[in-house]
Amino acid sequence: MQLVPPALSLYVHIPWCVQKCPYCDFNSHALKAEIPEEQYINALLEDLDRDIEKYQLKLAPRPLHSIFIGGGTPSLISAEGIKHLLNGIEQRIPFKPDIEVTMEANPGTVETERFIGYQAAGVTRISIGVQSFAADKLEKLGRIHGQQEAVNAAQLAHQIGLKSFNLDLMHGLPDQSIEQALADLEQAIMLDPPHLSWYQLTIEPNTMFYYKPPTLPDDDELWDIFELGHKKLADAGYVQYEISGYSKPGYQCQHNLNYWRFGDYLGIGCGSHGKLSFSDGRIIRTTKTKHPRGYLAAYQNMVKPYLSDEFEVAAADRPFEFFMNRFRLLEACPKQDFVDTTGLELTAIQDTIDWAIEQQYLSENETHWQITEKGKLFLNDLLEAFMADEE
Repeated sequence: MQLVPPALSLYVHIPWCVQKCPYCDFNSHALKAEIPEEQYINALLEDLDRDIEKYQLKLAPRPLHSIFIGGGTPSLISAEGIKHLLNGIEQRIPFKPDIEVTMEANPGTVETERFIGYQAAGVTRISIGVQSFAADKLEKLGRIHGQQEAVNAAQLAHQIGLKSFNLDLMHGLPDQSIEQALADLEQAIMLDPPHLSWYQLTIEPNTMFYYKPPTLPDDDELWDIFELGHKKLADAGYVQYEISGYSKPGYQCQHNLNYWRFGDYLGIGCGSHGKLSFSDGRIIRTTKTKHPRGYLAAYQNMVKPYLSDEFEVAAADRPFEFFMNRFRLLEACPKQDFVDTTGLELTAIQDTIDWAIEQQYLSENETHWQITEKGKLFLNDLLEAFMADEE
């Protein structure tokens, strides 16, 4: 089984927040003391060193396609800390000349000097967690910023000349009417971000909203919000390229594209995930130690590993994993990408592909597959068809 190793990205997890939002199921921890910034950044770089050694990445070096610094709230880290981190990463793995470096930021934790400092440190794209512009909705979501701070952050991103920036915006919020959801979207569009992540709030297990569910819009209202909002975005020049991603032409998030195209990525930091492909046919997935205390213990005690879990993706599971990612994108999927990144022949999935075409979930030509409008509506059924049968 031969593989063509795809583009390589890096995800960096910063686990701390000022407070935990009631809808958030990410690996984030409310601050109870000052962030051990220097210690944590040194641990991140040591974590990367161990990955480079363990997976022999220096033997067949691949330059980094993109970096995403997520959280938590990465903008709690100083610009000097981010500079030290990015310089350390580049010393270990070469950057592609046009590398995209994204950093998440909360409008309540950034100031003018910090945005400029992050840009000077090497950040090319900032993702601003707005979620809503309405004061009552922000309060229900547990956000620490107000409407004006969100507006100021977007305006500042324009002023300093970042290559791109994203606004994160939710709809389907507690007690949100269709009109309120569309007013939020119109406010975001007025700020003219190159990229908009516009997605529906979902209630996840182990969150405050799960244990005390708020009143959310019903299915009919959610559909109206999506249809009307989608039209507003299209009229404003935004193109939907993945399920919740809209961008102006040329401003798609390259890091996310690499995920959805079944690319490779290293993950460093608390609870981060990674996926690596090797020319000998192996594909492995990794997870790092989740809690900051355990993660920093690995730095303080060299015997402890940062790695929490590692497993090889079996050949039978690769079709599902490939299409689970690829069908998030609305672009056509080259058939050769399946062969190159899974190591499987097209014959391995031909029966399922034929069924999906018969169901009108997919269309195809000689070189590509394309998910149809019906396929988007029945995406779970389509993906389930690619799952390996359990013995």
